[in-house]
Amino acid sequence: MPDPLSGLTALMTVAETGSFTAAAAALRVTPSAVSQTVRALEERVGVRLLQRTTRSVGLTEAGGRFVARLRPALDGVHSAFESLNELRDLPMGTLRLNVPRLAYRQVIEPQLAAFLAAYPKIQLDVVLDDAFANIIESGCDAGIRIGEMLEREMVAVQIGPDESSAIVGSPEYFAARGKPKRPRDLQQHDCINYRRIAKREIYRWEFTENGKDIEIAVDGRFTANDLDALVGAALAGVGLANVLESCVREQLADGRMVRVLEAFCPPFPGLYLYYPSRANLAPKLQVLVAFLQERVMGRKRKSRSSR
Repeated sequence: MPDPLSGLTALMTVAETGSFTAAAAALRVTPSAVSQTVRALEERVGVRLLQRTTRSVGLTEAGGRFVARLRPALDGVHSAFESLNELRDLPMGTLRLNVPRLAYRQVIEPQLAAFLAAYPKIQLDVVLDDAFANIIESGCDAGIRIGEMLEREMVAVQIGPDESSAIVGSPEYFAARGKPKRPRDLQQHDCINYRRIAKREIYRWEFTENGKDIEIAVDGRFTANDLDALVGAALAGVGLANVLESCVREQLADGRMVRVLEAFCPPFPGLYLYYPSRANLAPKLQVLVAFLQERVMGRKRKSRSSR
């Protein structure tokens, strides 16, 4: 379909300058190109818009009415393009993030006030979501997830140190039940299960034993889909929980929890901020990436594409 806006700028420029030659100079094209563009517009609308003589050019009555209505509309179009220039050059506007609760507590919340103070023209809209959401479908600019859980074809920037799983329980639980020495020993223990929100399935505990990755379906009388609930239940002596080591660091340090099977839980990539493409990356997202890398990781930005 022909572009209905084609030729409008040429017509307006001729009307303002009063000649094809002056209009061509302003548009940096030839006079014949301007004339042909306007003539094509007239043919498309079926109305003569310009009166032409060998010495001058002027608007017809229809052309005058058309230009009078057209001028404010084109001004609005130009303003719209100017607004894009502002967004392209300055960190401003609404930045929408899809973030699990863990990442919000560990990364966003501690840096929130400092980031908003550093960039007063940015509005941060955070969607707390433990499910693995599609950030494009959910209308988000970026997301944060554990590195090994990233969507395909995403650009990912590490914003947290490597993590590891921690199998933990209360001292009282271990005093009564003993400690497992190998992953298969978990079959004789009460384990707190985690239900994945998105897939509606029970998470199978993952270990590495003798150089091989294994998964174990554990049993227990309590299941939850929230990390805080898992930690709280383990603290209360309900059973063993499988959580990120960073989530229970304080409890391990002060003795409220005890960790087991550490040798079977190797480290894996920590939290990454990810987004769809490097091309034309908005300044608001650029500054967030740099800010988190500097404040959380203490180093300059590095990125990778997830496989």
